[in-house]
Amino acid sequence: MNIEVVEKVYARVGLLGNPSDTYNGQVISFALKNFSATVKLTPQEQGVTIVPHPVLDSTTYSSMEHLWKHTSTCGYYGGVRLLQASCKCFFAWCAKNSLDLELRGTCGFSLSYETDIPRQSGLSGSSAIVLAALKCMMHFFGVVIPQVELPCVVLSAEEDLGINAGLQDRVVQVYGGLVHMDFSDQKQMAEKGFGKYTSMDVSKLPDLYIMYAAEDIGSESGRVHADVRQRWLAGDTDVREGMEQIASCAREGRAAIECSDTVALGLLMSKNFTMRRAMFGDPALGANNIGMVELAVEHGCCAKFCGSGGSVVLLCPPSARLEELAARAQGKGLVLVKAEVGIVSSYVM
Repeated sequence: MNIEVVEKVYARVGLLGNPSDTYNGQVISFALKNFSATVKLTPQEQGVTIVPHPVLDSTTYSSMEHLWKHTSTCGYYGGVRLLQASCKCFFAWCAKNSLDLELRGTCGFSLSYETDIPRQSGLSGSSAIVLAALKCMMHFFGVVIPQVELPCVVLSAEEDLGINAGLQDRVVQVYGGLVHMDFSDQKQMAEKGFGKYTSMDVSKLPDLYIMYAAEDIGSESGRVHADVRQRWLAGDTDVREGMEQIASCAREGRAAIECSDTVALGLLMSKNFTMRRAMFGDPALGANNIGMVELAVEHGCCAKFCGSGGSVVLLCPPSARLEELAARAQGKGLVLVKAEVGIVSSYVM
């Protein structure tokens, strides 16, 4: 296949249960159409070229102040390493499954990317780029990675880069829509590497909103999870029971969504945040991140983190003061948008 391939992948919102997905728990997430990452594969005569993004991967600056502003906004890492890791793990998967890419008669290619997913917002910007790159190469080489396995390949690319993550983000970005994920079957997780995934009826969701920082205030998930992870591995009773309660938010939330019980859904979102805050502590979550939730609650909304920080998802009942909240948020350098659920077309390559 020697034609240009373009793939788009949506951001992700953890609605309930996170971060129990990495602790044998359960979660509900949805793909967020408001933001996405796009990767373009362009055939070339031979070889593989990773094209740096002109802004996010820039290494030339007009001044020290320009360098400071760019690094403060975009961080130290762009998307080049993500594309490179995607290629490495795609090749490894093919080799493991006895697929010789050299025998498929294709030419070389280049990979480039664009993204509007806010950096360090907890909306899964890295995995969106990796998945889009993998889907491009699947089309280009005519390779089909089974849908249930694809999130694992995405995760392997990120783990290769030292990015602390779980399957939740990658699953919902592969499946699209609204997905309930159950990772509690430890035997299946150990033997197969994936959990039980159930797509839910998106029409049952009430209107939801996303609030995020216009500039990076997020947290590195690896740092946020480090202490709790060690305590969980050591069998700490408080952490084990706490994670089970967070997982129960997703279990009960599935029933609430199916019954269109928005009151119960809002209470579970609030409980999810309260349990997480108690377990991880304010220093780990960050004052600015907690402030977003408290601002939403102050205006009559239920809210919790979308990921590890940088954004929150809101359920706003009729009594909520939404216009006042939007104005207050803007004054604090925050952005409030109505969430659109991203639907992914049928998994056919």
